[in-house]
Amino acid sequence: MFAELRRMNVRQLAGQVLNILNIVSTAFMIWKSIAVITNTESPIVVVLSESMEPAFQRGDILFLNMPRNEPIEINDICVFKLEGRDIPIVHRVIKIHEDAETKKEYILTKGDNNNADDRGLYNRRQMWIHKDHIVGKVKGFLPYVGMVTIIMNDYPWLKTALLGILGLFVLVHRE
Repeated sequence: MFAELRRMNVRQLAGQVLNILNIVSTAFMIWKSIAVITNTESPIVVVLSESMEPAFQRGDILFLNMPRNEPIEINDICVFKLEGRDIPIVHRVIKIHEDAETKKEYILTKGDNNNADDRGLYNRRQMWIHKDHIVGKVKGFLPYVGMVTIIMNDYPWLKTALLGILGLFVLVHRE
């Protein structure tokens, strides 16, 4: 494997590096295009907990969409992000309240497998979330495919090793 790498001249090696950069930039452009089409910053998320069982299992991949003119309704399964937290939450909308003066919608969520609503998860003194907290509505899912992501997050060395092997493979193979 390394013998093949040693046989390459600088021009061939530079060509392989450019191929890798082309692959990475193409993947990024596809991701951003999907985000624009679906009107959400994160069109694909992985379920990390059992709070939405039996609807979704840990490791399911969810496909999100956030139509501009479509309101949030009770029983919609939404992904929302709270200030100060990196990981989005996937739960069902159980109650919607509209402020009579400001016409702003206040939303209450709950995991299907949880006993109580999400007020305990919200930030301190926050009783509702707003539409601007919502990343997207769940439109579809693939069961268990996201377990790969969960395993790589649980074992960061595995992610590094896998990316290194893939990078080396792309560098060495000229096709």
